[in-house]
Amino acid sequence: MSTAFYSKFERHSNGEGLKGNSTHYCPGCGHGLVHKYLSEAIAELGIQDDTVLVSPVGCSVFAYYYFDTGNTQAAHGRAAAVAIGHKLANPRTSVIAYQGDGDLASIGLAETIAAAQLGTPISIIFINNAIYGMTGGQMAPTTLMGQSTSTSPYGRKQIHGQPIKMAEQIALLDGPVYVERVALFSPAERNKAKKAIKKAIQLQSEGRGYTFIEVLAECPTHLKISPSESEKAEKWVKENMVPIFPLGVKKDITLEPWWNIEPPKFNGEEFVKLIGGTTEKTERHCKAFPAHLHPADISLKLAGSGGDGAQTAAILIATAGINEGFDGTHIPAYGPESRGGTSYADVHIAKTEVLNPASPTPHILIAYNAPSLTKFGPTVAKNGFIIYDTLAPEPKSTDPSVKVIGVPFAEIANGLGKMVVKNIVSLGVLSAATDIFPRETFLAAVKQALKEKASLMPLNEEAFDLGYKAAKECMKAKGY
Repeated sequence: MSTAFYSKFERHSNGEGLKGNSTHYCPGCGHGLVHKYLSEAIAELGIQDDTVLVSPVGCSVFAYYYFDTGNTQAAHGRAAAVAIGHKLANPRTSVIAYQGDGDLASIGLAETIAAAQLGTPISIIFINNAIYGMTGGQMAPTTLMGQSTSTSPYGRKQIHGQPIKMAEQIALLDGPVYVERVALFSPAERNKAKKAIKKAIQLQSEGRGYTFIEVLAECPTHLKISPSESEKAEKWVKENMVPIFPLGVKKDITLEPWWNIEPPKFNGEEFVKLIGGTTEKTERHCKAFPAHLHPADISLKLAGSGGDGAQTAAILIATAGINEGFDGTHIPAYGPESRGGTSYADVHIAKTEVLNPASPTPHILIAYNAPSLTKFGPTVAKNGFIIYDTLAPEPKSTDPSVKVIGVPFAEIANGLGKMVVKNIVSLGVLSAATDIFPRETFLAAVKQALKEKASLMPLNEEAFDLGYKAAKECMKAKGY
């Protein structure tokens, strides 16, 4: 029979000898059977070259060693979200998320419900063995009442809540078209499981909708049953799990194929316009990379209250660097308030490529308020620069090699009648204090940002120039 497995499994010993055809699963584990049915279904449907299997953290963590399909390893609980990403990026692909009970019904419950309600055609194969199998036998969301685990040694009690019935929960949602719970404890049930898995994938591949198969599976290891007595594990599932998790079809509706979306178009020019950039060639004003600040990668941090304009200034600095042919990044961090909360941004300007966009020890800090100056001032690298609004008191303890330049950003902006331009004042200070970029570079970035508000350009130029002048006066007074 044809399958979608690799001819040999290279997880150990490069797939040589017996290990080349053995999995990592414990003897008697249900995963092996489900893998077999899944592999055969993919092959029988003729979709092997168009299938992506998403395996998360859990017992199925090494599934990509076995399935000769596209494979993605998802973070714990995030398989459904990753599966949707694959489906949207490649709409004609058959995407299968293979998940355990701890993964799908605990840490991944939000993603599970959201994906099911969305109804995007993906297939979920959910292995329910009533335990956290791989991580040590802890109580899972599907652990039975009274069942002993490593975290419920006296059995699951009422205080722990009831085991969650995922198939029933999923079937109540509008998005799914086919939901069934199957088992593996007898030849008849295995045959039903095989058919259900194939049907789920077929419905998805035909573009009819989201499908979900829950499989009640044996875990002899945590049941403490010898593999040679597999019938005991099968009996336990039949007598203990089935009464709580009844088998059968929970939802099966007929929809005409509706999934006919086009794959996304990766048009560079459209993307640049979407984020407010430009595809026009920009004039360059730098003669070379400002290596006097750092030979290859200059890091900055801008911080203030929400509404201070730190984020806008950060974007303008990154844009200025990109316009000059360097690499630039901007990573924002916002507080909970749109105004008055903490807001800071990490910016990098690199000669060739930014390798780490974070700025834990910036070469340059621009602080718009006292809390930001207090918090980030001590983190500035040796021979760096602290630029701050003199509304905040001058920092008393900094490394002597750090140049500290205080300018009244807000006072200058207020004098111009527009407090919002205090961040432009700070860019003028930055240019004067560090010589990172010339005036023309910064103003080109500002003009680019204000393309729909060209009338504001003279005000911004004046704000920049006043900041530049004030910085030069401060530096002269300090002997810099």
